[in-house]
This record gives sequence, structure tokens and C-alpha cells, in this order.
Amino acid sequence: MDSIIFAGLNLYAWVTIVTVVAMFATLLFTKLRTDLVFLAAIGVLYLTGVLSADEAFSGFSSSSVVVIGVLFVVVAGLTHTGVLQWMVKRLLGQPATYAKAVLRLMLPVAALSSFLSNTTVVAMFVGIVKMWSKKLGVSPSKLLIPLSYAAGMGGVCTLIGTPPNLIISGLYEQQTGNAMNVLATTLPGLFCLCVGVLVIILLQRLLPNRKAPESAFESTSEYTVELLVPADNAYIGQTVAEAGLNKVRGGSLIQIAHFDDVTLSAYDDEPIMGGDRLIFAGQIDELLDLRKTHGLVSADHPIFTTDEVDSNGQLRTAYVNFGSTLIGNTISDTDFEHDNDVILVAVSRRGERLHQSPRQVVLQAGDTLLLQCSRRHAPVTDRLSSQIQFFDSPQVPNIGSRTLVSTAIMLSMVVLSALGILPLLQCAILAAMAMLICRCCSPDQAMKAINWEILMVFAGSVVLGTAIQTTGIAERLAFGILDVCGTNPIIVMAAICLVANITTEFISNTAAGAMFFPIMYQAAEHLGYQPITFLIALMISVSSSFATPIGSPTHMLVYGPGGYRFSDFARIGLPMDLIILMSNLLIVNIIYPLTPLQ
Repeated sequence: MDSIIFAGLNLYAWVTIVTVVAMFATLLFTKLRTDLVFLAAIGVLYLTGVLSADEAFSGFSSSSVVVIGVLFVVVAGLTHTGVLQWMVKRLLGQPATYAKAVLRLMLPVAALSSFLSNTTVVAMFVGIVKMWSKKLGVSPSKLLIPLSYAAGMGGVCTLIGTPPNLIISGLYEQQTGNAMNVLATTLPGLFCLCVGVLVIILLQRLLPNRKAPESAFESTSEYTVELLVPADNAYIGQTVAEAGLNKVRGGSLIQIAHFDDVTLSAYDDEPIMGGDRLIFAGQIDELLDLRKTHGLVSADHPIFTTDEVDSNGQLRTAYVNFGSTLIGNTISDTDFEHDNDVILVAVSRRGERLHQSPRQVVLQAGDTLLLQCSRRHAPVTDRLSSQIQFFDSPQVPNIGSRTLVSTAIMLSMVVLSALGILPLLQCAILAAMAMLICRCCSPDQAMKAINWEILMVFAGSVVLGTAIQTTGIAERLAFGILDVCGTNPIIVMAAICLVANITTEFISNTAAGAMFFPIMYQAAEHLGYQPITFLIALMISVSSSFATPIGSPTHMLVYGPGGYRFSDFARIGLPMDLIILMSNLLIVNIIYPLTPLQ
């Protein structure tokens, strides 16, 4: 296959290109699990002979991937000892202006994200920011995008703050034998963070002023709710008017769905039968009072007696995640309620009134669901969290002596690594062991904190970068960029960073980092410069995805709670992308001036 050359690339290279394109197309246009897609791509590269067995599975033994896995345990210790909650309580306060609120929010979030998983930080802050916004009289949509942006920019400030930094630094160490300092990106990252905060404050008018999705459950016309008539209901046989359901406090009956699936308009003389589903529009809390006054229930199956309904049920609000299998389906077409012991009560879509039964609404990403859960509802599983994201969290850790212990462990890990006393991997392992020994988290909590799907993606990204480099694709692309951009290193660096930034708006930033590392490395070498300047700029670029909600997991976390539309991110995100790119190139070349190869 090496002897077959087309357009300057051998057959192995073309197999790699087709595999990579097919993989990204699959991730963009299907709902297949990301880890399975990456594993399939590795399998194809191995079976076609592009990679040897050692190369195909090198990602699973990569030190950067192991570090990420161990850091999950460190984060579990910080989370379960209440470090995040303590910081939130102390730092937000009651600012007098929007600019001060942005500073109070973005700087602490960025600081936390420099050492913790940015998705963990954002997940913790979402509910708090929503409550905080009410106190400030500001729409949550004005603060949740800055929250997500701060987490992304803060993660860039250390090698452990975001996975692409670890992947790129790990690949750099493999190529050169030199390890990057854990604070290598701190100064350029802080500069870009300050620029980003300033942009948010100056361009705040580009941030949407959306109504919070759950507020639809407090208004009079922006949702529907479905209640069921049990077989022992006292109003069976009476008409809608006789039962007093034609004029109810807080709303109106708009449809009746009989047990035989015949759906009728809610005429006053329509008789009520057992198993009927009554669809109301109105104010949620008052309509749900009908469960007490008229013996109606929320259920996903026929109820023969009200004793079958859990009287201790609690209402919880959640939104549909991007990539959820619920998207494009109705709840009635799935086993979601049965599998997760919940009942759908109502659906809201960014303040838009839905004229259908909640169970017949074809769900979209970001739809807000009002669910009835039993008090004995099981903890949120990984499978459930991939479908929906609850606004609230039932787990409230206790803040005490272990809060200080876990904080000291994390700071010790960073200091030992930054001073070069121990390699980052050893520091992370010692920190994870200390978290367990000091009982900051239990072994069970530590194992549950490890996200194996993410680790598979990271390992696959390393293998992807290896394939791009060994097949000569990186070298060919580097020469192609040099042909277009000439030999000016700043222009070449800017071109690769721009393409990497555009790419990471649509795919995993980890995959983008692994894919562009060999291209940037080869370009630097061909120009005759040390690659460190080019790679620091690349680290910031692949983590600077602001223009689409699918560009970062943190954007997905705020998309539903903020009531955003897809275009909301583009309005503020496109200017952010360009400004941060220019800031990145400026500061990196000042702090890490270009140095010729010896």
C-alpha cells in the first residue's frame, strides 16, 4: 500500500483521511455514542494495517490519558467535601451592576476550572446562577453564557484544566522528551481570560435576554399539562361541565383523550370516563391542584385507584441534552418513564406554547420537562444524565474539616508539579490516594466519578493524532499551509489556529487538539523554529469554541437552563472567537518568542 501514491499521499494516508471524515460525520449527524465511534475508528485503522497493534492501543497507556482518569478521583474528593459550594457561597455576593456581576462570576469560575473539570464547575454553578440572577433582577441568559465561557477560558490556564492541554503536552513530551510545566499556559491564558471578560462586558447587548425555561411553568399560557382520570374517580359519568372542569382556576381544559385513543375537543357536554387523559393549558401550580380537588393523577399508564400513585412524589425540572435519544421522539414512543421511574407532567419550549399533549410533543434539544419523581427516586445514573440534565441537585455535601483537607491536597498537587519536584502523573496519583485515605470521597464515589466514555475518547484522540502523523498526512498538510501562507511563522501559526478553532466548534476539542498537534508540530519544524510557541497557541485555540452550543460540553449544560436558541451563541461567540484568536497570537509570541531550532 506504501507504493500506491495519489496526490502525494499513499493508500494508508487515504484510508486514514476517509476514516477521520467518516468518524466526524458520524458524530455530527448521528446519535451514536462518541466512545463507540472512536473505538470503531481505531479498529478500522488497525485492521487496514495503518497502525500496528502497539500504535493502535498506545492511547490507553498514554500518560496524559492516565492523568485525566486519576484527576476524576481528585475532583470527586473536592466535590463531595463541598469545596465548590463553599467558594460559591463566599464569592458571588450582591454586586450593584451587571459589569460587577460578570466579574464576580467569571473570575472565580475560571479559577476553579483551571484545576477542576470545567463541566463539573459549570454543573455546580448553573442552579446557583439561576437563583442569583433572580436576586439581581437579571435574566439568567445574561449570565449563563458568561459562566460557560469563563469555564472554558479558565481551563486553558493550566495543563490540567482542560483535556486538550494534557493531550498536546503529552504528545510534545513523546516527540521531544521534554515535559511542559503545569503552569506553561497560565500567563497567556490569564491574558485571554481578561480580554474575554472585557468583551462580555462591552458587548453585553449581544447576549440574549431570554425568559428562563422553568418560568413557563409559572405563567398562564406557555405549557400544557396532562392529567389522567383513575377508574375509581367520583366524576366518571358526569360531563365536563357537571364536573366543573370546563372552568378551572389558573387555566382551561383544551382536549380529552379517551382510553381508546380517540382525542376530542373539550366540549362542555363531553362525558368523563375512566382512563381519560385531560389536557389543560394554564398555570402549572394551580392546575396540579386538580389532583387533590378532582382526584386526577399524573401517570404513564392507566390508574385504577388513586392508591397506586405515590403520594410523596416530588416535581423536578430538567432539560433535554444535546445527543439525547429523546430528541425526535415523543415520550409515549419511548420507555423513558418506565426505565427511570419518572412521569412527564409538562413540557416547555423557550416560552413557546405547545398545543399538544406533553406525551405527544416531539422533543428537541433544550426542551424543559417537568417530571414527577418518587421520593425514593434513585440517584441520577450516567445513562439518565446523558438524556436529561436536572436543574437542581439532590446531593448537598457537608462543608467541614475535610473541605480544607481536600483543598490542601489539590494545592499540594499543583505546587509539586509546577515546581518540577514530581512529574504531573505522580502528583495526580498521590493526590487521588490522599483523597481516598483522608476519606474525602469513598472508593465507590471515586469509581463512579471516572467517566470511562470520556477516557475512551481521549485515548482514541491520541491514536488519531498518531495515525495522522505516521501516514504523512500532517507533513503534507503542513507543506500545503506553507505553500499558501509562505514562510512567515506568525501567518502560518494564525492559519492553523484559525482552522483548529473553526473545527473545534463542531467536534470534541480533545480530538481537535490531537488532530492538529502533528500539523502544527511539523509546520514549526519545517519553518526551523522550536514548536513550543506554536503548541501553546494551539492549546488556547482548540479550547476557544464560543460560537456554537455544541462546541463545548459546558455550552450544552447552560443551553437548556438559559432558554437559548442556537443562534444566540453565534451572535456573541463569533466576535469572541476572532478577538480571542488575535489576543492569543499576540500574547503567546510575547511570552514565548519564536526561537530557531539549534
